This record gives sequence, C-alpha cells and structure tokens, in this order.
Amino acid sequence: MAKRYFDLFEDVYVPGRWHLDEPVDQGGWKLVFRRGEPVHVEGRLRIPLYVPGKALDFSFVAGTTIPVVHARVAAVLAELAPGDVELFPAEVEGESEPYFLLNITRVVKCIDDETSDEVRYVKPEHNQPEKLGQYRSVIGMRIDPSKVGDAQVFRTWGWKVAIIVSEAIKEALAGMGVTGMTFTEVTGPSTISAEERARSRKLRELLETAAAAREEAWRALGSLDTEVIMPIAMSGAWPGQRQLWSVIRRETERTLLVTHGLSDPFIETLEPSVGFGLELALEVDAAVKDISKGWPLKLLDRVADEVAEHEHVREGVKAGLFSMEVSGKGMPKSLVTEEGRVAVLLGVESRSLPGHFSTPYGQVRFVTVKALLPAELEYVLEHGAQGHAELARRFAESGEEHLSRAKRRAVV
Repeated sequence: MAKRYFDLFEDVYVPGRWHLDEPVDQGGWKLVFRRGEPVHVEGRLRIPLYVPGKALDFSFVAGTTIPVVHARVAAVLAELAPGDVELFPAEVEGESEPYFLLNITRVVKCIDDETSDEVRYVKPEHNQPEKLGQYRSVIGMRIDPSKVGDAQVFRTWGWKVAIIVSEAIKEALAGMGVTGMTFTEVTGPSTISAEERARSRKLRELLETAAAAREEAWRALGSLDTEVIMPIAMSGAWPGQRQLWSVIRRETERTLLVTHGLSDPFIETLEPSVGFGLELALEVDAAVKDISKGWPLKLLDRVADEVAEHEHVREGVKAGLFSMEVSGKGMPKSLVTEEGRVAVLLGVESRSLPGHFSTPYGQVRFVTVKALLPAELEYVLEHGAQGHAELARRFAESGEEHLSRAKRRAVV
C-alpha cells in the first residue's frame, strides 16, 4: 500500500485565537529561522503575543510558517521524527504551559507537478534570481511518495512554506486532540474535479487582479510597507471573504493604514466587480512601528466591520459625509465618550489623497476615516448633516482635514 502524507496547516478559524510574534533571544534580538536548515540557539527563546487570545497547541509565528508547539506536540515529534526536527524551549508571553519553537530540518524534492492542481515557477521577470526555477505558487499540491524516503516531517524543495507529515505523525497528533492544526492529504488522486479546478483558477485570477490594482494605487501614495505582516482574517462579510490591510509610509513621518479587500470581487458570483466599490483610509501623524498593537488599526478595523456588515452604512458612505460610532475599548481616552464609544467622520475630502482610484473592474471610492473628539460628536448629533459639512470645513481650515490624532483641540 502506498504511503500517505499530509500538508499540515495552522487552523485560522479558531474563534478568539491568539497570534504569535517573532521569537527573540535572551538579549531581545529577533531571530530568523531559515526554513529547512539546522540553526544554533543559545538560551531560552521568548515569543511575544502579536494578538492576544486563546492559547493553542500549534501556531505559526505571524506572517511565517514557523511553528510553535505545546510540549505534548513536541514529545510526539521528538519520538517519531527525531532526525527531521529541532525543538527549542520557548516562553510564550503570558503563558505558564511549556512551549517549543519547531525547526524542520529536512527538505525533500517530491512535488508532483503533473498531478498537482496548479504550479507556477519563479521566472527571470520576477526579479528573484536566488529563487529562479523554484515554485512561485503551488495549488492543490500532490507529492510523489516514492521520493520521500524515511522522512516523517519535512518541507518541500522549492516551496518551503509547506510542512508535510507522514500518516503516522498525523494520526498521533489528531488522536491527541491537538488544537490549532488541520491536515490536507497530498497523496493519491486530486480531490477536486476539473470544474472545481477551473473555478478556483478563475477566483485566484479575479482576486489577484484586484489586489495588484490596489497595490499600484497604494504605491502612488507613498512607500508600501512590505515588511509589516498582519494576519489575514476570514470574514464572510467582506466580498472576497478575507480581511486584508496595507500600510503606507508617507512623507513627514505619517502612516496611512488602508483596507485592502472591500473592493474585491464577490466570491459567490465569480464575476469581475469592485465589490462594495470602496476602500477605507486612516492616516496618523506618526511613523507607527507596531501596527498591530496601536489604536489606529483597531479603529479602522471596527469601522471596516460596520461598513462590510451593514448596507445602510455603505449607502451612507457613498452618499457623502457620514458619521458613526464604534467601541472605544483600547482607544485613547481623549477620543472616548462617556458611553465608551469613539466617533468617526467618513468621507472628508483630502488635498493629499485621491477620492477614487481605478482598477480593471471599475472605479473604487477611497474614503477617509477621521477620528472625532467627544465635543465634535456632540456637535454632529445636534446639527446633523449641516454639522458634518461644518466640521469638514473647519478640519480643512486647520490643515488636517482627514488626519486622525488623539491629542488635538476640538474645532467646535
């Protein structure tokens, strides 16, 4: 009987789950683990929380496929795959249970290009000479078991983001009820039909085209920060069912945070479109280093949720200036009302940001998000639409029309 192997993934659908930051050594230096190679580590590692939440037995370091595992997972791997892995003791922030950073040292050249759903290669035009001939993407991976040998846990040559485990490893971990991991078989015939393969290919093309157009628009506004990695959240309310964000570094030390998916084509219809036809932008007057822990992203996230989930909010935003309130938890005290809310004004015109940008699927409205002070919210509640217009006028006079700051004087 042919051996069976499985692609090991992080379960991103666990409600309220944590996300882990990059590991640091005892001196506070962040460490880089080269995939598929042994590494030398002195002392115990420390792993900060990127996003606090429910602890899991198996997690990836944010933006990577470097696993962090509970001691009971480490014990199984040490017993069944001692020649394939390195395990380094690690202290996870706020967690008393023992954890280990898992480094997979075995790399096997075994991807079956013919039976995989789709493979793409790095070519000269991609300007990555060090990866030339390797895989740019692998969809619906299938491997050739005859090329694996005695490996129990390994990464695939040319596509080292994948972690493949033997059936014995999979059964041992699944039988323990380990949390935070899922498995997809990568041996045997493809599990999808030709029709499903065509649908997946069309969906990828639609989403990639939309994302590329947005990135071009972002680069026109400043330096697109490709070093910032924020976990992708899955959301049925967003057109492409994925919540994405981008960070743009602007002149004069400003940071522009933008939604990157409200204008995705709708995944259900698989037709070219601009989704909700808008993207949101929130700019602050600081070079924000840790985006994930700052209030600007929290605020933009909450506003984006309201826009994605409620049609009347989207219609109000498209009609012109629109104000709303969201939770003030974790927000600067100067922005929070007595009721524990934070107000924003959407659609304030900006002299340095466009009102729209183009994509192959149509025009997308670029909507600014301006954090209001409690006094400004009271003014809006008293004067309605006229209050919106007057606030926008006064913000323009101040020279900070769309800029969000926690420390400033109210314009009313």
